[in-house]
Amino acid sequence: MDNRRLILLLVFSFSLVMLWDAWQKQALPPSVPATANAADGTKGQNGALPTPTAAAVGAAAVPVATAEAAKSSTPNLKVVTDLFIAEISAKGGDLVRLELIRHPDTDDKTKGFVLFSETGKNVYLAQSGAIGEGLPNHKTAWIFAGTEQALKPGSDELAVRLTPAVKGSGEVVKTYIFRRNSYQIEVRYEGLPVGGFAYYQITRDGKPAESPGGGMMMGVSTFTGPAVYTDAEKYQKLEFSDIAKGKAKFATKANNGWLAMVQHYFVSAWLPAAGVEREFYVRKVADDLYSAGVIVPVATDGKSSVTLYAGPQLQSQLEKIAPGLDLVVDYGWLTVIAAPLFWVLGAIHSLLGNWGWAIIGLTVLIKLAFFPLSAASYKSMAKMRVLTPKLTKLKETFGDDKQRLNQAMMEMYKKEKVNPLGGCLPVLIQIPVFIALYWVLLGTVEMRNAPWLGWITDLSVKDPYYVLPLIMGVTMLVQTRLNPAPADPIQAKIMWMMPIVFTGMFLFFPSGLVLYWVVNNLLSIGQQWQITRMIEGSAKK
Repeated sequence: MDNRRLILLLVFSFSLVMLWDAWQKQALPPSVPATANAADGTKGQNGALPTPTAAAVGAAAVPVATAEAAKSSTPNLKVVTDLFIAEISAKGGDLVRLELIRHPDTDDKTKGFVLFSETGKNVYLAQSGAIGEGLPNHKTAWIFAGTEQALKPGSDELAVRLTPAVKGSGEVVKTYIFRRNSYQIEVRYEGLPVGGFAYYQITRDGKPAESPGGGMMMGVSTFTGPAVYTDAEKYQKLEFSDIAKGKAKFATKANNGWLAMVQHYFVSAWLPAAGVEREFYVRKVADDLYSAGVIVPVATDGKSSVTLYAGPQLQSQLEKIAPGLDLVVDYGWLTVIAAPLFWVLGAIHSLLGNWGWAIIGLTVLIKLAFFPLSAASYKSMAKMRVLTPKLTKLKETFGDDKQRLNQAMMEMYKKEKVNPLGGCLPVLIQIPVFIALYWVLLGTVEMRNAPWLGWITDLSVKDPYYVLPLIMGVTMLVQTRLNPAPADPIQAKIMWMMPIVFTGMFLFFPSGLVLYWVVNNLLSIGQQWQITRMIEGSAKK
């Protein structure tokens, strides 16, 4: 009995410590954003791009900003499509702002979510250029037509052309190609010298974007930072702290793969064409500012083109765009379990058309899958409830003689055919599945702004009226009441405190996660009550 209670106590205590620690991390005030001016690397370390070795023999020197480019006052070009409201800067021709029209902002639902920005919550830019003396780069001044261009009704493509403002750059043309209903943006250069190299990079500060659920809540943060994928080395996440220390390890050269900047729900990734030699690089360019990019050779016709994906982490689309791109969805260390769970969740959603009901359906399926284990656990608990009066008498009989008490308890367990650990082991086996489902509901963008019913209009944020957390707390109290009472008064108090503590933590959980726990608890109560009633009824006969 004591061993079983100890294991249960350790499981609950460990979970509580993890939740409390994560909750505190989310509650910390945000650090001061990096300034937009830092994005050009002028405050940073060596501003040089890494020079390719074997893949780029003879690559020219690092691009350097010119005085003419620094003085350019050409306004940004606004680009409007069915998915984006973008801004392209005259300095560098960089993509300096990208608003995702179909994904509402976390705080203001009337606006789209801003992924790229110079001055918002995060400094986040898409930059590119050519490597070589006198060639245009991300510090060069560019010229474009007008101040706004839009994808016309009936047109499937919008090409935005830029030309260098600085003389001596040859006939280079930089073109952004936006396509209808696509988060892929082609960035194309024409007129580059044959044998040269072009680079495509993402510059971003090291702070996470929106916190899961839109604020201070469950606290376990998803990965934010660069990632590299190649066929040989597969998916490699790079921590900003390792980049700052020069300790980031990843595949630098290949003829396949991509480079991405990952954050919760969204991702941007440079996707060079298959078979093209490439060299990946990452570097710190300023205080809390990093660049991650890829260098590719110029084709024999003087062209260089790389596709930029910038949008939500929709797994059904990502896996079709590039091999391994769906891996940017952060499921933590239980991806092998979480990925199939999401597939099942998506299948249920395709039938029911609502993610809230899909969560309920998945919870029922998981409960059915573990029904035998749960039944064994509840039977053991029910038998322990029946034996509680006898255990109390044994404690009164032997007092402080622990050795004789334990011996008498083991003899009673053997006689009654009760395994004191029988109620704990099945629970431990199910824990990885529960944690994996937790990550599925936390990390999938499909849950963002997904309604269920009534007051639950977004399953990725906390319940605005705390109804679900309070119901969850009540269900935990009922479960505690159904469990056998610990003989140790201290353990008994802790067990009764757990529902209260967890209710307080669940107040800030996304409503989708709380919905799962409520349904799971209700199903568990029904199963446990029925088994307990049967066991106790048999004991009275």
